Amino acid sequence: MTPPTDARTPLRAYAVWLTALAAYVVAVFHRASLGVAGVEAQERFSAGASAISLFLVLQLAVYAGLQVPVGVALDRFGSRRLVLAGGLTMAAGQLVLALATDVPTAVAARVLVGAGDAMTFISVLRVVGFWFPGRTVPLITQLTGILGQVGQILAAYPLVALLHAAGWRDTFLGAAAVGVLVVVLVLTTLRDAPPGVPTAPPAGMAEVRRNLLLTWRESGTRIGLYTHLVTQFSGTVFALLWGYPFLVVGQGLSPATAAGLLTLLVVVGMGVGPALGRLCGRWPLRRSVLVLSILALTAGTWTVVLLWPGRAPLWLLVWLVVVLGTNGPGSMIGFDFARTWNPAERQGSASGVVNVGGFVASLLTILAIGAVLDVLTPGASTDYDLGAFRAAFAVQYVFWAIGLVGVLRHRRALRARLARDGVVLAPLVTAVSARLRGGSAYR
Repeated sequence: MTPPTDARTPLRAYAVWLTALAAYVVAVFHRASLGVAGVEAQERFSAGASAISLFLVLQLAVYAGLQVPVGVALDRFGSRRLVLAGGLTMAAGQLVLALATDVPTAVAARVLVGAGDAMTFISVLRVVGFWFPGRTVPLITQLTGILGQVGQILAAYPLVALLHAAGWRDTFLGAAAVGVLVVVLVLTTLRDAPPGVPTAPPAGMAEVRRNLLLTWRESGTRIGLYTHLVTQFSGTVFALLWGYPFLVVGQGLSPATAAGLLTLLVVVGMGVGPALGRLCGRWPLRRSVLVLSILALTAGTWTVVLLWPGRAPLWLLVWLVVVLGTNGPGSMIGFDFARTWNPAERQGSASGVVNVGGFVASLLTILAIGAVLDVLTPGASTDYDLGAFRAAFAVQYVFWAIGLVGVLRHRRALRARLARDGVVLAPLVTAVSARLRGGSAYR
């Protein structure tokens, strides 16, 4: 299977992509639906904040743990079947949550949502890879990640309004119904590849194991994994859980100001994503420069914030949020590495391996920050001081170091392969000057 190679993208490709995008938007909606109903969940299940937090941790753990198995299944069965299975699984999870009256049942419901969510995003990326020309793929990939966040907006506003008007049961029954409607749309519209493009027959288990091993051995897959890890986790941890308490309790901002900064993080990501996509399409062999720049900006800005004497000024916190807004789009570069260095029959497993990086790092960082805060704060108090937050957020340096070493190591391996093929990269300044003059970026 090969994606289209002509410069013009057929209109049907956009129709197929919009269908896949709709499935991803609904997956994000399902993912975020419990988070915006946290207070109501505590009341319905008579549970404390720690039990509700467990829902998020388990959901992330299931999502991350299933990425490789789902990637293997994606290569075997194709995007359409996986998106259908994921949509039905998430709808079932929302149905169970609508009827749940106790914590164990609610946890099982969120596990189903996490499992269905795990099947969706990398399946949509595979659709993009097969329906769009190569230079267009990075931009469409970025747009997929950005527009998918519409699901979070749907959860934050219409779902919350419905929850207050109709109650828990009817709201989550409605969420399940939305999931079923998207499944019907996918069933009628989504196709794995353009007409006339041959599809490989399902691989046997021996070939599946061989492909997975080859996928893991590929340095292009590994640099994708470390790219996803090193760029994604800081912004994800900040947006999902610890950013709001850090801003309100640690930095003394008002809840409204903190909420505004978290909104700014999403808006920045929407603006940065297309720019990164175009840069990756124009400079495919310089993508690691973008990754390392985002890492340097993120770690450097956090260093200034954590070392600032006393509470940081608002302008510095705004800059921190702007920088963190680049993390999500930056992590998408990892999938582009995997796409360009793996053959078509391994695209699913390669994307699954990449997607593990950022979510495992995010999960471990969430747990580590919570553990440090608990150790440094006596009793069961949640009145954490700024010093505790500084120590807790310092755990990020461990994962930045791991990601940096991984990116540099596998970039070196890839450049050595290019050199053996006669492609030697010129110094970056020389390459930029040559491109501006209309010359070659290589020597």
